[in-house]
Amino acid sequence: MELRLNLFGIKRSIDLSRYARFRNAAVVLASALLVIPLTLWLLQPAAVPDLAHGNFVGAKALAAGWTKGDMIVLVRHVERCDHSTAPCLVGNDGITERSRGVAASVGAHFQRLGLDKTDIYHSPILRAAQTASYMFNKAGVGEDWLIICKGTMLRDALAHKAAGRNLVLVTHSECMDQLEKDLKLPVSTLDYGASLFISAPTPQSAHMLGFIEASDWSAVTTE
Repeated sequence: MELRLNLFGIKRSIDLSRYARFRNAAVVLASALLVIPLTLWLLQPAAVPDLAHGNFVGAKALAAGWTKGDMIVLVRHVERCDHSTAPCLVGNDGITERSRGVAASVGAHFQRLGLDKTDIYHSPILRAAQTASYMFNKAGVGEDWLIICKGTMLRDALAHKAAGRNLVLVTHSECMDQLEKDLKLPVSTLDYGASLFISAPTPQSAHMLGFIEASDWSAVTTE
């Protein structure tokens, strides 16, 4: 193909076939620049679902799994005193005075789910022990594995999960991050008092169900 030009009496012709290969290469390059990021985005693990704010399917799965005693729940301790200017409850490594109401509120939601078929453990660090105490109005069982959880969180949680009984673990953000990594999921940024729910009818079928922030329980609905 040839393009002929006549400008001010000067005639020129351009052989467009010479540029066809460059055009084809540009199309291929542009396509690759679009396809590669899209492929990487599609292959990356899905974010952990929020079980509140209209996630009816997730909320129903939580309720059904809880009734069957299939759930493992990691709860992050509430606001720690040494990272806040708010008054401490007791001890600098414990929780703040204002956050004990948050712990009690989260615990009330677990009470409504039902605790008859539930085992409760907490980290022995004071802020986790205090959180568990205000959540459940009783002293729980302090476990060192809920502090030292690097690379073993899922394994240890499954080892403590009894068939037909839910397992609640009051722990730390690092252990929640580790469990997400163990399940090959991206790490979430969860606030104080957040709950992370794993469905585990059997150890082999354990999978992430989602999370509920402490302030979002009222937005969880199965209707």
